[in-house]
Amino acid sequence: MSRLGSPGVRPEGWFFPDTYLFAKGESDMSVLARAHQAMQRQLQTAWAQRSPGLPLRSPFEALILASIVEKETGRSEDRSMIAGVFVNRLRAGMRLQTDPTVIYGLGSKFDGNLRKRDLLADHPFNTYMRDGLPPWPIAMPGQAALKAALVPANTDAFYFVARGDGSSAFSRTLQEHNRAVAKFQLKHQ
Repeated sequence: MSRLGSPGVRPEGWFFPDTYLFAKGESDMSVLARAHQAMQRQLQTAWAQRSPGLPLRSPFEALILASIVEKETGRSEDRSMIAGVFVNRLRAGMRLQTDPTVIYGLGSKFDGNLRKRDLLADHPFNTYMRDGLPPWPIAMPGQAALKAALVPANTDAFYFVARGDGSSAFSRTLQEHNRAVAKFQLKHQ
């Protein structure tokens, strides 16, 4: 990151996922520099077009939220709704409680099975235990996730659960959410 002009910045999230053409003999740093510059441009464009009143203080916070949206979506149609749920939670002072942040925080200790003990282990990426956004992005968000994070759906939903087909079911209340969890998750276990 120092060689790219961003000393002290963690690299996660700062490279725009795209197809990059390069010439034989072109250095890896040249390609990384283009991807890094592309992310900076995409983020600044999305930030300039953000919805008013978002609970995000900086483009960096937007990048973090977009990375979570990127990891939570099974379907592109759900991105803005998922972002809307997270924005609602941030506004209400609720924890994000999102599995992908916990999985990221577990790193190589994650064996593919997220357990209750993992959700109860306190670390900077455990959004079940910590308020607000994690300290840095957990993935490289694409343009659609950036847009969703900065122009989220206007929704009254505070919860969502995977239906098992790649889509999500959204709920306003915890009671509705618990019913959706029973319907879509518990039947698969």
